[in-house]
Amino acid sequence: MSKLVKFFKKAKQNWKINSFSQFIIIMIVFAIAGSLSIIISEPLLEFLGLELDNMSAIKYCIIRILIIFPVYQIVLIIIGSIFGQFKFFYEIEKKMLARIGLLKLIKQVSKLTRGQ
Repeated sequence: MSKLVKFFKKAKQNWKINSFSQFIIIMIVFAIAGSLSIIISEPLLEFLGLELDNMSAIKYCIIRILIIFPVYQIVLIIIGSIFGQFKFFYEIEKKMLARIGLLKLIKQVSKLTRGQ
């Protein structure tokens, strides 16, 4: 059995996807979102005045990675929606944010802003 077939079977079970075509669409969305996030981060950093000429390479790379993460989250939802997979990627986002503790923080801030 090929590695792709094994990966698909595991993904189908873990992600609760329905078909191989949905799996392919999801993989395409991940690829586009990742690439687009990297492409978008460069001009965003320039807009913020953060250029490699102004700082050390290590500092620039760390800031760029920190910028790419939220950009990726937004782009993933947008591209997923365009491909008709909003529900899937919304659930993926919630899991990802929960794993790093941001989901709890977002809920707390939301409660504070609503006055609860």
